[in-house]
Parts: sequence; structure tokens; C-alpha cells
Amino acid sequence: MAPVQIQESQATSPISDVRNRWRDFPSWILRRLRTSGIGLREVLPEPVVRASRLHPPRSLTPEQVLREPTFSHPRTRPPARLGLALLLGTCLSLSAAEGKQTEMVPMRDGVRLATDIYLPDGAGPWPVILARTPYNKVMGAGIGADGAKRGYAVVVQDCRGRFASEGDNLPFHLDHTDGPDTLKWLQAQPWCNGKIGTWGGSAGAITQLLMVGRDAPQPLCQHLVVGAPDLYAGIYPGGVFKKAMIEDWIRGSRFGTNALAVWEAHPAYDDYWRARDVSPRYAEATTVAVHLGGWYDIFAQGTIDSFVGYQTRGGPAARGRQKLVMGPWTHGVLQTKAGDLTFPDNAKRPPNDIHDSWKWFDAQLKGEDNGLATAPAVTYYVMGDVTDPQAPGNVWRTADQWPPVPTRNQAWYLQADRALRTAPSGNALPLAYLYDPGDPVPTLGGLQLTLPAGGKDQRPIESRPDVLVFTSAPLTEPLEVTGRVRAKLWVSSDAPDTDFFVRLCDVYPDGRSINVCEGQLRGRFRSGFDREAFLKPGEVYPLEIDLWSTSLIFNRGHCLRVHVTSSSAPGYDPNPNTGDPFRARDYRRAARNVVFLDAQHPSHLLLPVAPGGR
Repeated sequence: MAPVQIQESQATSPISDVRNRWRDFPSWILRRLRTSGIGLREVLPEPVVRASRLHPPRSLTPEQVLREPTFSHPRTRPPARLGLALLLGTCLSLSAAEGKQTEMVPMRDGVRLATDIYLPDGAGPWPVILARTPYNKVMGAGIGADGAKRGYAVVVQDCRGRFASEGDNLPFHLDHTDGPDTLKWLQAQPWCNGKIGTWGGSAGAITQLLMVGRDAPQPLCQHLVVGAPDLYAGIYPGGVFKKAMIEDWIRGSRFGTNALAVWEAHPAYDDYWRARDVSPRYAEATTVAVHLGGWYDIFAQGTIDSFVGYQTRGGPAARGRQKLVMGPWTHGVLQTKAGDLTFPDNAKRPPNDIHDSWKWFDAQLKGEDNGLATAPAVTYYVMGDVTDPQAPGNVWRTADQWPPVPTRNQAWYLQADRALRTAPSGNALPLAYLYDPGDPVPTLGGLQLTLPAGGKDQRPIESRPDVLVFTSAPLTEPLEVTGRVRAKLWVSSDAPDTDFFVRLCDVYPDGRSINVCEGQLRGRFRSGFDREAFLKPGEVYPLEIDLWSTSLIFNRGHCLRVHVTSSSAPGYDPNPNTGDPFRARDYRRAARNVVFLDAQHPSHLLLPVAPGGR
């Protein structure tokens, strides 16, 4: 498939230049923007507004872009929400880029990547900020101009096959070699003083992570916003394909028509994913980084994992020098809304400015003493009851490490009477349900991108016969859960392969059942994502399911609730229960799935509980 080639405009005026760029701007983003509640004036610069006969905009900083409200997607009604941070990537402005240079930088295989360079006035050399993006480098014009005024050489590059760059138009195709090749090229430029920082959100954070430990000079610092060090874990979490997010993103971003087929061909963790997994190379990391994410973000655990990997397993220059920020956010960070939840205004701004990319670069690339280098290693938001101003939680805390507080693992056992208790149920009979992939459980909130994300009321699905619901008694004291949540189930199925989903919910006194965190596991991958082992009918198997991490104080009077089911669509691809290779044919069958609850098979949720409820 030939790459998408959108050439630089040869217009003679800023307005006509922007019109040409506007013509190349993906129409799917324009349609979403036009139908959104924020209006185009919120994200587009004046030349574009005039060229498209829209209202004038306001200027946005990087952090303002990342906390902009999200906008609608036609997949669902009511409208789904999609983070501007991902769609626009390093897009901060389309303003006319005076003083910009563009070079076609050769990679090791001869493919050339279109690269915009913004230099300060004067002789140089200067520290460099690099952003590599699949979302069109021309949209980094505002950041480039602003950075140049601040004394940085700013370099914005189209990833391989994207817009003005050459090569195959596939997501993250060779970023693990193109990024290092670009770093080598930067170090050889006369205007580079050798100090390089990298910046970007979502895909722009992933391109930064893929530079780690490669045969190239490493960046001195990074600012990583909502990224993932292990692509497989983001695309196939628990071995289950993230259907809506990936299909919508590939189609909407106009990747090549073969892009989806490439990822469908690798449903297991194989050499393809190993090349795109940073975690085995943490020891080679030499970079000081900010890792910024949200509890309801699609890459929530990935953000924590990259921080812990750099911080505890990195090279000497990286180890012990990382910063983690986790807020109550979806993929659009620095906001107060996360699905049905509206947090206090303090959610918008962490207390120590670690999220501020310019201050971070000033501290690391210029050596300015602005307090960021000595800020606590971990800044995290403890969520709480959003309806009770007196409830514990909804506060920022800091710590020197992750996990931030000593916790004890508290087991909550699933009971045959659908209760949830801290003692196992003895000789309870198992519970069974019929999972039909033709009628999957609808996705409601959670870790989504092109579907409504965040905390959503789960009651619409809790009466379904294919959702097992277990609820605790109302809490007599607040209960803080901070850290990684896991489930241990004993299950059987009459199908050779099926999925199991586990979801933790916070039940408010008025009955609302708000999802907190969730995890899933495809049966064939129960022994590892790099191997398949099919189920034998009637045999009981232990499953360990990772629900990722959270920080929440369940308020007094609230209940804990756990769902066990086998689907969540269209957020995740429904398992056809056949044992066939992934998407090999259209045939599907129902599965009778059983969860065991007796003393020999005490299915339970394991919560990291802080002492005293905090």
C-alpha cells in the first residue's frame, strides 16, 4: 500500500498556505469538531478560522489542549467522547509558521521523514525539543514558534508514511528505529547543543518510549503524556482485542488499508510486539522523564509501568529521578469530568506543576532551579465520593515511590447468594451463565477512547443473566484502595476458548453503580500471552485477572460491587468461543461459563487497602 503523501504547501501567503493545509486536514476530525460542544474556536487559529469562515479562536498552551473537553463520535448515541490530546497529538496551533525550515531526514533504510525545524533568533547552538507525531507536523507550528521564543530549537517530525513523510503508512511501524535515527541526526546539527528533550501525548508519548535503549544517543529528558511502553498490553489487554478503540483510530487517522490486518495477524505476544515493547530495555534508559496519566485513561497502567520501570530498573542516569502524575482523568487529562463523575476543580491542576512541560524542559535542558527537579517522585489524586463535599478523598497526595503507601492485600470473596464478603463461602455451589457472542454485554464507560469513557452507571447491564453481580454490605467506615487490583477466579467452560471480565464498582447510597477499574483475560492465554492453551470442557482452571491500578476512598455507606461476565462490546472484540485463530471465520457459538465459589476454589477480588481507610 502506497503511503499517504501530503506535500508541503507552496502558497505565497499565510492565508492561502493555511487553506491548503486545511484542505489536507483529516475530514473526520473536522466533522467531530463541528458537531462538538466546544466549537472550532476552541482549537483552531485565526488563519484557519478565516479560511473556513468560522469564528475566531483563542490561543492554547500545551496543557490547555490536553484538558480541552472531548468531542463526539458517531459510533454511539448519546455521542461518545474522544480526547483532543490523541486526535490532535502535538497539535497546538495551525498558525502561520514564520521562520520554519523543513528537511527530509533520511533513515537507515533510505526512507526520508519530513521534519519541521523552528530555531530561535541568534547564533545558537540551543537545547532541542523533539516531537514525533502521526497527526501532521504542521499542527506543531504553535509549539514550534513558542519554543523558539523561549530559547529552544523545536523539531516536529511526521512519522513514517504520514503526511509529508515517505514510507509505509502503518501505525508505529518502525518508530523503534526511526526515533533513534532522528536522535542521531539531531546530535549532528550545528544548532543542537547536545541537550535533547522529547515531548508528546498518546501516540506522541509512545514514539518517545520506543526510543529507549536503542543504538542512538538518548534524550536527556522526556515529557510523556498518556502513553504505553508495551503496545501489546494496550491493543490486546488480557489478550482481548480493544475493538472500538483500535478500529476507529486506524480508520479515522487514515492509516493504510492494510494497517488493521497487520495487528489482527498478531493476537499473541510475538516478535512483532517484542520489537515494540520497551519494558525489556528499561536498564538501558538514561532519560529523566515525567510520566503523566489518568485513572480512567486507556494507558493508565502503562503510565505507571513506565515510571516504575525507569525509576527502579533504569540506568544510573534514570533510576530514582522519574516523576509520576496520576489524576482522575480519561485520555483527555487535566479535566474534572470522567464519564458521569465530576470531580472538584482541584482535579484540573496537580499541586507542584510537574505537568507543566515548559517548566520541566527549563529545569532539565537549561538547568533552571524552578523546583521541579526536587519535587516528589509521585503526585497522585485519591478519588472519593463526588456528591459529598465532606467525604474523604478527592485530594492530591505526594510520595517518594509507587505504590505510594503501605497496603495490605484484602480478599473479597464472591458468594453464592451474590454477596461480597471478606470470608470465603465454604461449600457454596458454583454459578453459571450463558455467554452468547451474538448478544454481548454492552460497554459502559471504562478505559475507552472512541466510546464514552470514565465512570458510568452500570445498572443498565447489571440485570442481564450473563452478568454475575456480587455486592458487599454498606461500609461502616471509609475504605481506601490504592494500588493494583487483581482477581483470582476458578472457572470452567464448555467452549475451547472464552473470555472472563471482572469489574470493580463503587455503589453510592442512591443506587448508582460506578465502575472503578476492570480487567479481562482470554482463556487461551491464561498461561502467558506468548502461548495458547485451550480449555477442556468441564475442567476447572484458575485465572488471575489484572484490573490495573486505581486510588479511591470508598465512602462510609457505599458498597463494593464486582461484576463477572464474558464480554464488553464494542469496546472489546467478543470471543466467538470456537478456539479458531483470531477472526479466521464468522462462525460463533454460545458458551456455558461457570464460576466456582467453594473452599477449594474461593474466587475473590484482591484489593490493596491502605491502613485505617486513610
